Amino acid sequence: MEKLKLGLIISSRNIEEGFNKIKMLNLSLCQIGFLAEEIENFDLENIRKKAKNYGIEIFAVFMLFKGQIFNNKDGPSTMGFVAPKYREERLKLSFKFSDLVKEIGVKNIVCHVGFIPDDEEDPVYKSFIPVMKKIVEKCKTNGQNFLFETGQELPSTLKRTILDIGMDNVGINLDPANLILYGKANPIDAVEIFGEYVKSMHGKDGLWPNRDEYLGKEVPIGEGMVNFPVLLRRLKNKGFSGPIIIEREISGEKQIEDIKRGIKYLEPYL
Repeated sequence: MEKLKLGLIISSRNIEEGFNKIKMLNLSLCQIGFLAEEIENFDLENIRKKAKNYGIEIFAVFMLFKGQIFNNKDGPSTMGFVAPKYREERLKLSFKFSDLVKEIGVKNIVCHVGFIPDDEEDPVYKSFIPVMKKIVEKCKTNGQNFLFETGQELPSTLKRTILDIGMDNVGINLDPANLILYGKANPIDAVEIFGEYVKSMHGKDGLWPNRDEYLGKEVPIGEGMVNFPVLLRRLKNKGFSGPIIIEREISGEKQIEDIKRGIKYLEPYL
């Protein structure tokens, strides 16, 4: 079996810096995060050409939205497509996003869809599924996969959602740290539930939230509660072939140091 490939998530706000960082780290893959409200302001063809010149594969784009708050307190009312207040506008934005991404040949769109209700009879859930079907159908028309970013829902709820959508271009971008940061699941248990749908993974680590916290703490790979040796073995047993996209949510020299240590930590398990 071939070794799993490593990459890096970078921001559209600093594309050149991101590409340089990827090459400096001897990586060849990336995910690029774009705000859906702003992606049309970018010269995507130029980004595609730069990536090719650098020898970097843009494996996926991460679709983000303005106004989202990433915690357990304000997240349910602001995140993704679950929050009813934002659905109509974000549905339109996601269609445009998919069309623009098609132009540069990126096959995977990753997105936090929000805090999916655990109760399948919840009216919010019942109205959410038709919206997701439209988005996934749009991606299929454009030859793309839609990958759920994990963390804000129970693994069993996410699997049920995928089955209810019922299309073959739906998958998961597993962020094991997010499952911990939001207090939802042990990543190893999650893989036993939905592992066959995992198409890519974030290399990220974290600590569980305390009772008075709205979110846990992201930490360098190897310093948190993600058991990467077991997790990667279980994922491979489920047919996972990568890539692993490293994410470290800080900036500056400390970020580079942590990413380098993370690469060294993950290397034996690839």
